[in-house]
Amino acid sequence: MTELYEAIVEQAKSAKRIEKILAMKTTEEKNRALKAMASALEEDMERILQANREDVQTAREMGIPEAKIDRLILNEKRIRDMMEGLYSVAELADPVGEIDESWTRPNGLVLQKVRVPFGLIAIIYESRPNVTVDAAGLCLKTGNAVILRGGKEALQSNLALVRSLQKGLAAAGFPKEAVQLVERTEREAVDILIQLKEYVDLVIPRGGAGLIQRVVRNSVVPVIETGVGNCHVYVDQHADLQMATEIVVNAKAQRPSVCNAMETLLVHQSVAPNWLPDVVERLRQAGVEVRGCEQARRVLPDLPAALEEDWETEYLDLILAVKVVRDLNEAIEHIDKYGTKHTEAIVTQDQATAEKFLRAVDAAAVYHNASTRFTDGFEYGFGAEIGISTQKMHARGPMGLRELTSYKYIGRGSGQIRA
Repeated sequence: MTELYEAIVEQAKSAKRIEKILAMKTTEEKNRALKAMASALEEDMERILQANREDVQTAREMGIPEAKIDRLILNEKRIRDMMEGLYSVAELADPVGEIDESWTRPNGLVLQKVRVPFGLIAIIYESRPNVTVDAAGLCLKTGNAVILRGGKEALQSNLALVRSLQKGLAAAGFPKEAVQLVERTEREAVDILIQLKEYVDLVIPRGGAGLIQRVVRNSVVPVIETGVGNCHVYVDQHADLQMATEIVVNAKAQRPSVCNAMETLLVHQSVAPNWLPDVVERLRQAGVEVRGCEQARRVLPDLPAALEEDWETEYLDLILAVKVVRDLNEAIEHIDKYGTKHTEAIVTQDQATAEKFLRAVDAAAVYHNASTRFTDGFEYGFGAEIGISTQKMHARGPMGLRELTSYKYIGRGSGQIRA
């Protein structure tokens, strides 16, 4: 066994040892711990910001694009947002112990389907230090221990955050092993973690397509696949074009480095000639580089040509591909071919067209006359989120507390035996 393997196994073992302690904690105890964790972040804010400044400087020296550095940067507001996320989770209903179903058999045996923690969850992610706090808070509220493995570009930030969270846990009488960070940055650390089926009950990867697919292919632990967001907005011939402009600019430019940002704009051919020049001008004013299909370039000849790879790309940057389509059916066909089942939107005033889009498009979230940027646990009222699932089993879309629990059946009898 290598030293790296032994170190990660020991972390997993220590988390597994305390999972029953966490499972038995009351809602009130967990809420106190969440608030103590938030207080610790406030107390340690300057230390956290200094650690983050070191990460940002290193990232710039490595030549990481500014749009990706934006996901890494912490400031006082972002830390207070993390704190607010913990307070919000404390206010949410605790799913642990909820009875989903209850029924009585003819022999008098009462059966109940009851929500329970998974046990130990491993979260593997890139860049965003806010994931560290969100994941810790959601896992704690659901009675799960968590092992976090963030990207090397955020190592100092994540170390500072986890130390503060552990300080808060200790102040509330919880074992610090409930929230742990894999401090080793070797790629092999991920491979080891996702093979520890004896200890780890669930793996959730968050990041780019490469990371997610690597975890899905190699894990022997069950995986909830959080997806890449190649998201589309389709502007229909019956759209309110002023509304469409505001939605499109928001979906692309409000925060381009996140998975629910729009990457491709689909435009009905009847509105493209008059509307495209205006919306492209607004997008350019917001700093967006717009690339277009052949028909879009007939309207705006100065657009760079969109290539096949543009339809496939999650830019996570101020870049947008525009395609003019014949009708709703072609828009849906394009989404079916290139979408990643994350988030799709239609802008139209025609209710029948909207309903066809909402029913036909296969994605975790679909919107009518709203920005794709709403696919977010906080916006859905879930408090902090653990990620956006694009799969169809167990969890789909923004994952909040309920998605971090499993269930078991409890039978309550009075001496029944099976004949």
